[in-house]
Amino acid sequence: MLVNGKWVENWQPVQKADEQGRFVRQVSEFRNWITPDGRPGPTGEGGFEAEAGRYRLYVALICPWASRTLIARRLKGLADLIPVTVVNPTLTDQGWRFGGYPGADEDPLYGSSYMHELYTRADPHVSGRATVPVLWDMKRGVMVNNESADIVRMFDTAFEAIAPSDLRLYPAALADEIDVLNRQIYESLNNGVYKAGFASSQEAYDEAVDGVFAMLDQLETRLGDDRPYLFGDELTETDIRAFVTLIRFDAAYHGLFKTNRRQIADYPHLSAHMERVLRLPGVAETVNMDHITRGYYSIKALNPTGIRPAGPAHVRRLLDVVAAD
Repeated sequence: MLVNGKWVENWQPVQKADEQGRFVRQVSEFRNWITPDGRPGPTGEGGFEAEAGRYRLYVALICPWASRTLIARRLKGLADLIPVTVVNPTLTDQGWRFGGYPGADEDPLYGSSYMHELYTRADPHVSGRATVPVLWDMKRGVMVNNESADIVRMFDTAFEAIAPSDLRLYPAALADEIDVLNRQIYESLNNGVYKAGFASSQEAYDEAVDGVFAMLDQLETRLGDDRPYLFGDELTETDIRAFVTLIRFDAAYHGLFKTNRRQIADYPHLSAHMERVLRLPGVAETVNMDHITRGYYSIKALNPTGIRPAGPAHVRRLLDVVAAD
């Protein structure tokens, strides 16, 4: 991690734990917003006006948080406006690195070897982990934001004058309900699988796993009335938040994170929802199962041998079918 701008230790998956051994996630620190006219957003400073070709998105295809932003970028028609750089899926002692793997890019802006070099370029005294996604301003040479939830909402509205869209991922009429369900899904499912995988006590693990499957059961029931999406006929950012965990669950979390009571394949309504989102225009292009399994099973603390399982076959079949359609 970085301490006052210096890389001081090998990358570790557990960022922090409480006294009961519960995994605690690092809070994102760069929280500026792109807005239509460059005025300040909900947090941070102003000066980031929506412009085509000005911003670059750095992502890891293994990462569910980064995948949220990739999906929003595709669904909102921003692919030609915001270029993407994909890092190597294999986690190294210095965190995310550039290049060196099929589908991974070199850093086109500064020739950086590791993501943490971008962080110290943005702030020479930064401390913490160098995470993805990162939204970078190529005009000013600064980091705009590294919080996926913020970036998704920027993509939803900031570029509307440049790339008009009928899709609204965070509609005002559903905002309060979305905020409530987002929090529940984040705590119990999105972050819940990590709390299970990185738990350092049996108590913390049991608590996290109970939360994961309680939320899966809740979502399965919610979708049981044959609604296409979590809020009915309307796709929202909440569907994206659920999807990025569901598509990784059977391939990574079920085994590596020990969330193995059931697979998503055992939930018919969640499976149908996952496939429905996967079939939306551009979404399948954001899912790279080779990067996902290579990345997760490279976490030495959880898989010291680095051996990657061959399956699950049903996930690969689904991706093949969708790609062929």
